[in-house]
Amino acid sequence: MTDTILTNGTGDRGGRDSYFKKGCSPNAQTGRSKLQNKRATLNQQIIKQMRMRAGAENLLKATNNNKVKEMVLLELSYVNSDLQLLMGQLEGLNSSMEVYQNTEETANIPLIALGLKETKEIDFSSPFKDFILEHYSEDGRSFEEELADLMDLRQSCRTPSRSEAGVELLASYYSHLPLIESRFFSPTRQNGIFFTWYDSFTGVPVCQQNLLLEKASILFNMAALYSQIGTRSDRQTRVGLEQAIAAFQKAAGVLNLLKETFTHIPSYDMSPAMVSMLIRLMLAQAQQCLFEKMALPGVSNQFYALIRMAQEAAKVSEVFDQVHQFMIQTPIKDNVPLFWSTMSLVKTNHYRSMAHYFVAAALLDHELGPRDDEDQQEKMLSQVYDQLPEGRTPIDILKNKDERKRFGKAHIRRAVSGHEEALRIYSLCEHLTKLEALKDILKASHQRSLEKYSDFENEEEFTDYVDAPDITSKTEHRAEMEVPAATKVKVIDFFQRLGPLAIFSAKQKWTPPRSVRIYPEDRDEGFTLKGESPVQVVSLDPHCQAAGDGLKEGDYIVAVGKTDSKWMGVSEVMQLLKDVDEEGTEIQVVSLMDSNPSMPAKSATFCGNLPKTYSMICLAYNDEEKPLKNRKVTKKSSFLSWGMKNKMKSASMLNLPTMDHSGAMSWNKPIPTFPSSSLKPNYLY
Repeated sequence: MTDTILTNGTGDRGGRDSYFKKGCSPNAQTGRSKLQNKRATLNQQIIKQMRMRAGAENLLKATNNNKVKEMVLLELSYVNSDLQLLMGQLEGLNSSMEVYQNTEETANIPLIALGLKETKEIDFSSPFKDFILEHYSEDGRSFEEELADLMDLRQSCRTPSRSEAGVELLASYYSHLPLIESRFFSPTRQNGIFFTWYDSFTGVPVCQQNLLLEKASILFNMAALYSQIGTRSDRQTRVGLEQAIAAFQKAAGVLNLLKETFTHIPSYDMSPAMVSMLIRLMLAQAQQCLFEKMALPGVSNQFYALIRMAQEAAKVSEVFDQVHQFMIQTPIKDNVPLFWSTMSLVKTNHYRSMAHYFVAAALLDHELGPRDDEDQQEKMLSQVYDQLPEGRTPIDILKNKDERKRFGKAHIRRAVSGHEEALRIYSLCEHLTKLEALKDILKASHQRSLEKYSDFENEEEFTDYVDAPDITSKTEHRAEMEVPAATKVKVIDFFQRLGPLAIFSAKQKWTPPRSVRIYPEDRDEGFTLKGESPVQVVSLDPHCQAAGDGLKEGDYIVAVGKTDSKWMGVSEVMQLLKDVDEEGTEIQVVSLMDSNPSMPAKSATFCGNLPKTYSMICLAYNDEEKPLKNRKVTKKSSFLSWGMKNKMKSASMLNLPTMDHSGAMSWNKPIPTFPSSSLKPNYLY
């Protein structure tokens, strides 16, 4: 564990508190950490009030006493009122954008970051120790260090740092979860561990005994962390903008992975509808950063540059309008903070007004000259509009000075009215009014449009009035979802000492380890070993001493003497066994227990996933009444030729003889070794 922890620089204080995992900042006194602490406190208060409400409702159903009912109804009104206040406070925390923004950010519109989901601490120690003893027949106390590492990793994931290291920390735990699930979560029994996570929008707790909620919540927090990295980036520099774009696209990619992988999570913040909205929000913010990246060096006062920026701004307005439409749909609007939907609407109006301003500048500040490419300008302007007023064409607007001025003034009027609408919506939201930087940007944009309008204001305003058409959005750089490589981190199984996961998992049932003594005289005619790790006993001579001592066909050798052999191959086990002296040596073996019901003997012929030679051997060996030379093998139809789906399904679900070596099945009998070029070499003792 020492290679994954860092000192926090506390010097000689020492102790467990002086170290933390890389990517974890549990003691950071930042605005973001304080916000998360407030969120955790609110979640506890919410769950307390919900328990009180549930108890009062149960009492109301159980009693027939009118006085008791009146008292309960009064108490319920107080509890519901407290819940509403707590929900309002939680919405305020979700609306606290300033703590997620760059500290030096003053010239850009703020961005929305997702808050991390909160969870309760879990003690894996006792349940996993009991499971190791009962299922794997090993002393759970010998795995205390591995259990401590697992719990430390999960605890660190509750306070990840806002950096790539924090994302990698979450991804590391996420990659461990399938291994933990395979080791300790049996489909036939519960281990008594409850995973509790709180809805990030409502604070309502969700509790499950399986790992689906745990996996989904870690993915959600990865996306939330990417969104916080994006909002924290310095958008006054090209590098910072590129970092923000990448972070929001990765956040969208992780959320999409969450949506496609976990479709029935009972927490509403991870429901398909909510996640779809969050994906659109992340991509919209990435599109906003792409626009800011294009405008960072300044917008050239040229016809083509202005038209291009107008369509880019229209694209940003379009995507935020789509986000806003999602947010106001039921039931999303009941769970999303009002601040979020209001901010999306403000951006919709702001960027639409910017698009009209750029088109107005292109028409009013420039004229079609003899050196200009008339066809190219006509093509550019025709792409700006989906539909023009009847009787007007792009070439008429470009060539006719009065018409050009008339349309330019129409666009600037729409820019002014749009900025005024954005300011009006801004003033209606209590949490938005706290963002002074946003107010300054909206006012500056409005003033710029007013100044442009005043330059071309005249007395003929009412005679040459025309409505400006909508601007068609177009972008050269579309924000796309990006699944980060961090979601596929390679990790080392904490519990690899239990053996290869393909064999030693919670789904398999084993007999307790048995001791079998191997003698030198078994070397030539005892049994055959095969497999990778652990090695398996096949072709056992029923008359050898090892068989008499309890060795069975299909047993797995897990130890030779005092050496653990779960991860050893055939050659390594051979090396340990070849030095057997006259007194012999003990090996530890386990047998796989089949919990499935017995199948008819004829099902053994359906060997769709086995090599054809082995399938033929099974069929031939069942014909016991004929000599080996006279045995006939009935030719079966090729598995690939089975066209009916139900036949393929039944074949794939049957218990094949190679999967059960416990001797419980009627067809499970010792078979002779058949040479085959397609099979791995066997080793005889």
